[in-house]
Amino acid sequence: MTHSFDKEFALRGLSATGQELSDLYREADSLRRQTMSDAVYIRGIIEFSNVCHNDCLYCGIRAGNRNVTRYVIPAEEIMATVRQMPGMGQTTVVLQSGESQAYSDQEFGQLIERIKTETSLAVTVSAGNRPRDVYRYWKECGMDRYLIRFETSDPKLFHYLHPDCLLSERLNCLHVLRELGVQAGSGFMIGVPGETLDILADNILLCRELELDMIGIGPFIPHPDTPLAEEKNAYASDSEMFFKALAVLRLFNPDAHIPATTAFDAVFPGKGRNLALQRGANVFMPNSTPAQYREHYQLYPGKPCIAETSDQCAHCVLARIRAIDRTIGTGPGHSIRQKSK
Repeated sequence: MTHSFDKEFALRGLSATGQELSDLYREADSLRRQTMSDAVYIRGIIEFSNVCHNDCLYCGIRAGNRNVTRYVIPAEEIMATVRQMPGMGQTTVVLQSGESQAYSDQEFGQLIERIKTETSLAVTVSAGNRPRDVYRYWKECGMDRYLIRFETSDPKLFHYLHPDCLLSERLNCLHVLRELGVQAGSGFMIGVPGETLDILADNILLCRELELDMIGIGPFIPHPDTPLAEEKNAYASDSEMFFKALAVLRLFNPDAHIPATTAFDAVFPGKGRNLALQRGANVFMPNSTPAQYREHYQLYPGKPCIAETSDQCAHCVLARIRAIDRTIGTGPGHSIRQKSK
């Protein structure tokens, strides 16, 4: 089906109900199959530090939260974890942290080099805004991808949610990464306080404009230890909006990797990520953080898999993917956008 990929089309999809909604989900899943195949790539996340110097209003590990036990996972523990990941069907490690100098730039580069030398894994990093020279150095060390979400396309709303940063600074990081040849990922929260349907549509349009290699989205979930503790998701009365946004996102970005993020399971326990995979997503990102650290990295409450071991989590993921008749992706699952250039 031919579409005009403009704001009007995005808003129409976000407003779909009844048969139109069923058609939207069917089309998104069909397009995912056509462009990305039935393979689901498994990318294990290691939350290597919850130390953060930013005070983002929604985040459970914000600098101002005194109820968090801070940690940095030693390099040897990270290496012990990544060595097990290929045997669990995981072909990428996602090294995620708060925005801080948990490791020096050089130490982190050396860690990336070790992972690339000692395993077959692709390496994705998600550690916030960094200078161009740092991104370049980490790429030279073997970093394949970098994930840095813009969260909202509205500059005023962005600055309200992120008092330590401007949207223009975040977007500049994405442009720098693309210039350096790093596969770039971004995305947004759905339903942050102050968001309108217009802003949500603009978020989707911005993802298409940025030509991202991977796009992660998920619902805003208020954390009790943040200034937004008493706020509700803007779509609390229409949780289907989370999946509508995902499906429209796929239609606008047919060749981007889109994960079924953990937050979908927090809102729809035990089935949220499965539904996301059936409505446009093609990547699953299990928590591979060593068990003793997991409870201390809760960006939002109700995060699943906190009490599971990495092995238990991995077996559950494989079973869930097979239960919906999808196959396990092999190889690194690099950007098909970059392959086609």
